[in-house]
Amino acid sequence: MRIGISMASAYGVDDVRAGARYMIERARAAHAAELDSLFVGDHHATPAPYYQNSPILGRVLAEWGTREAGALYLLPLWNPVLVAEQTATLASIAQGPFVLQCAIGGGRGQFAAMGVGYGGKPSKFEEALSIIRALWAGETVDGPDGHWPVARTRIAPLPPEPIEVWIGASAQPAIDRAARLGDAWLGSPGTTLAETRRQLDWYREACAAHGRDPERIALRRDVYVGGSAAEARATMRPYVDRGYRGIDPEALVIGDVSAAADQLAAYAELGFTDVLIRNITADQGQALATIERLARVRERLA
Repeated sequence: MRIGISMASAYGVDDVRAGARYMIERARAAHAAELDSLFVGDHHATPAPYYQNSPILGRVLAEWGTREAGALYLLPLWNPVLVAEQTATLASIAQGPFVLQCAIGGGRGQFAAMGVGYGGKPSKFEEALSIIRALWAGETVDGPDGHWPVARTRIAPLPPEPIEVWIGASAQPAIDRAARLGDAWLGSPGTTLAETRRQLDWYREACAAHGRDPERIALRRDVYVGGSAAEARATMRPYVDRGYRGIDPEALVIGDVSAAADQLAAYAELGFTDVLIRNITADQGQALATIERLARVRERLA
């Protein structure tokens, strides 16, 4: 199982430069820990600082080297020409493989802020992905009908190598869409082991129905790796007691190096090839320590 990092993009800081610095420091730590991949997320119109995916990834790629990297784009919120251009440019900056993570997204507030209607999200998603892939391939897209009236459009630069598409999904119809359209399915961070197993069964059944045999199956998990099991429990207790992100505590990976490796190994046994960790803690020192300890977790899983 490959271990990557899905870096938090939201930081409750007074100095906005501090949040950007934290992300750069976490990318450096992930590179030093020899993690396998690095990703950033996508959210809009937030009350607290949220560092936007394209510019922040362009900066942290300078810390990353030749390993896999990418970003999440909630496609119904974006003009697909802009996504195609920005990801092709990011792929040109990256020294290694680039991955587009994508999902439908939620939250009526961010849709309203971006001037996008909340209805018809699945069809907007599929149409946008089709346009993006055609533009990446160097085609001229000319389709005035549909959600995205793109007329006689090409982009440059083109991606220097093919971009994989990982589709995030948790509902069964969305998982079927991931099997039909994606190079990989990206599982939700909020599911317990039993729920994840059920969703993975849906994905495998859908892949079989669509004649697909994906090489990658990815999962996000929220993680804290402590210096000891007792320290990890004590440090994370306030987060769990506050109902961290509304996630079932059983879905969180909390423990020392040995316990974290054991918990992640259970997902490897199910068949996941990649796990992307997101730091639970908001404390920068604790987050960097978790990333450093993930090097030993990765060794145990290897």
